[in-house]
Amino acid sequence: MLPILGSDDRIARRSLLGGAARAAFGLTVLDTIAGRLAAADAASGSGGGVNVIYLMMRGAMSHIDTFDPKPGREEQGETKAIATRLPGVAFGEHVPRLAGLADRLAVVRSLTTETGAHEQGTYLMRTSYPQLASVVHPSFGSWAVHVLGKRSRDLPGYVLVGNGNEHPGCGFLDPAVTPVPLADPDRGLENVARPAYLSPSNFDRRLSLAERIDQDFRQRYAGRQIEAYDRMYIDAVRLMGSGDLAAFDISKEDQKTRERYGLSRFGQGCLLARRLVAEGVRCVEVEMGGWDMHRDLWEELPEKAGELDTAMAALLEDLEARGLLASTLVVLATEFGRGPKVNENAGRDHHPAVFSCVLAGAGVKQGVVHGASDAGGRSPDRDAVSVGDFNATIAAACGLPWEKEFVAPNGRPFRIGNEGKPISAVLA
Repeated sequence: MLPILGSDDRIARRSLLGGAARAAFGLTVLDTIAGRLAAADAASGSGGGVNVIYLMMRGAMSHIDTFDPKPGREEQGETKAIATRLPGVAFGEHVPRLAGLADRLAVVRSLTTETGAHEQGTYLMRTSYPQLASVVHPSFGSWAVHVLGKRSRDLPGYVLVGNGNEHPGCGFLDPAVTPVPLADPDRGLENVARPAYLSPSNFDRRLSLAERIDQDFRQRYAGRQIEAYDRMYIDAVRLMGSGDLAAFDISKEDQKTRERYGLSRFGQGCLLARRLVAEGVRCVEVEMGGWDMHRDLWEELPEKAGELDTAMAALLEDLEARGLLASTLVVLATEFGRGPKVNENAGRDHHPAVFSCVLAGAGVKQGVVHGASDAGGRSPDRDAVSVGDFNATIAAACGLPWEKEFVAPNGRPFRIGNEGKPISAVLA
């Protein structure tokens, strides 16, 4: 008899199923992907629509040193501005490949927020809502899978490449749309093989035993959450035997391709994102930390910006060459900008008043620069864009109902972009 602890039925359910799985299966994969591989509700979508590759720059990327330089101003510091493919538009010198692709990008230079703390700012960017103690809001990828559905029978709908710290996941949505975390793209999705000490028949016997143990609980607490966790185990076992698992193995790429993306963890994460989208994963988020440059910015920036430049440029070129860019939206986002004033430690401090993000691919125009910061990069000078506006734009580009209200379990209505409205000048 397995004990059920706690008053929350969903927590009890997780404890019971997790314990049963570990005891009966001898598997750690079910810990890794618990609640993450089940399909979204059948009514939520047909599996078509746009895919998303979301590149999250953790730590606050400096707009002045990347996509909104201020040449000739003291605020520019040591970073030189370089010309792009767009007349009159300059980028920072450390993103030359993206400067050469500027005619394929939609750059938003007038994002603004009041949130200047990393955790809260990242949460806001991912969800469009301020962080609250009473409810966890869904990240954009979870919204996409919830509404559009999965594209692959066996592969998950949403994969997060990074450490996943403080990620909101599915929020109040079905646990089935939580991202599958993958810390290291070189190692792929780990612990997905049947234990060597279990024969196929013994493995099936343990699955049957776990199902019998769970039967009473399932009947007593029947409902959507229970169905989601049941589907999770079915999908987990199916994934173990699926040939689609090869999508997670970037060692199958030739060395030249891997080097083109850059051999950094972020570069290989972008390569993995391309592989996963090509094989049917709806949304892939790739994290890149290290942008919190309060000191020695010009010693750290060239390498960090160079990794971004190499990887994102290769990703866009690769997607286009494979005919995938027309159906894939690439998002480059960060939680806020960095101050125009160079501090006493040769760095830049937090600056939520204005910052830049970039869109490319499905649903957005090419060669567009929307909005502007003032002469010193301190605040929006034209066409200010809220985080909700930016996320509503992403939703509209993907064909998601950004204006629709979804009711959370607590009875409160929520929208994908909060109160934001899409930027019509950016949408194709």
